Amino acid sequence: ADFDSKKKRKVAEIEQALSSDPIDVAALRRMAISEGGLLTDEIRCKVWPKLLSVDTDDLPPLPGKELRENNKDYQQVLLDVRRSLRRFPPGMPDDQREGLQEELIDIILHVLKRNPQLHYYQGYHDIVVTFLLVVGDRLATALVEKLSTHHLRDFMDPTMDNTKHILNYLMPIIDQVNPEVHDFMQSAEVGTIFALSWLITWFGHVLSDFRHVVRLYDFFLACHPLMPIYFAAVIVLYREQEVLDCECDMASVHHLLSQIPQDLPYETLISRAGDLFVQFPPSELAREAAQQQAERTAASTFKDFELASVQQRPDTVLRQRFRERPRGEERTKSILTKPRTNRFVKLAVMGLLVALGAAALAVVKSALEWAPKFELQIFP
Repeated sequence: ADFDSKKKRKVAEIEQALSSDPIDVAALRRMAISEGGLLTDEIRCKVWPKLLSVDTDDLPPLPGKELRENNKDYQQVLLDVRRSLRRFPPGMPDDQREGLQEELIDIILHVLKRNPQLHYYQGYHDIVVTFLLVVGDRLATALVEKLSTHHLRDFMDPTMDNTKHILNYLMPIIDQVNPEVHDFMQSAEVGTIFALSWLITWFGHVLSDFRHVVRLYDFFLACHPLMPIYFAAVIVLYREQEVLDCECDMASVHHLLSQIPQDLPYETLISRAGDLFVQFPPSELAREAAQQQAERTAASTFKDFELASVQQRPDTVLRQRFRERPRGEERTKSILTKPRTNRFVKLAVMGLLVALGAAALAVVKSALEWAPKFELQIFP
């Protein structure tokens, strides 16, 4: 009964934000981040376009079949889409699935043709199929195009240089929270390639339950483009004991981490990722993440956002919470700077688990530093 009551309240808040004039995008971002996300695909059809600043009254026409003629990407896209059977709901009739796969091919080719600066990568179709299944082909085409020219742009460069750079943020985040896990992974020389498919598909390729995939998409669409790498970090941190119990060699650790558990506590991890983003914004991690490449990434284009992060303006809620803590808890916070013992690190991680509302508010305030300029292009 309590769950149903909370769900009804959240639906009412979302509808109120959508009916506001102008639309309350800050509230929609907060709803997308907070527990349960956007709840239903029907709501996602209304909210995802607002989060990406897509005008649903001016959607592009459906792509035609002529896109496939003499298209350099067609054969690779076709192969990847044919291998995407498990991304469709189990029990879906073959003819319906095959029709959706044809639409999936057309959406991908349409976006690539309209944006010749973008290059197809294997795994891109895992993101596109999520949008197709939730919002249908025409709206998915518009949403995917906007996403591809913003959040996913670095993955669609001619080389993987910027993708590798984004992966380089993973270890500094882990190091800030748990140096023991970081040092163990460094000793094993495992690198970060185990998280590549997580990052470039927004976990769509590695999670079998579609409900979990769309929940993460709610979260990522409402946040900064680097949030998926923070979520990757909290998955590794959540598996701390498994990692430390593993043989300290590359093959063993890579095998362990690349097999992502399907029963993760998603809401807890989403909350923790939001906390870590506010505690350790990208601007503070850039030097360790090969700062010489930072200027070429999509994340660096959000200059106002970066400035806000440096100044800790989005951290108002968290700083207020820390000021009100007992002295003993202040000690927990202080050990977030090295050196730290493993026992203290566990306390620090627990300390980061603030109420989801506070984390959501802080992350939303950060996101809105860059979002309004983006939105005003379409919603004057």
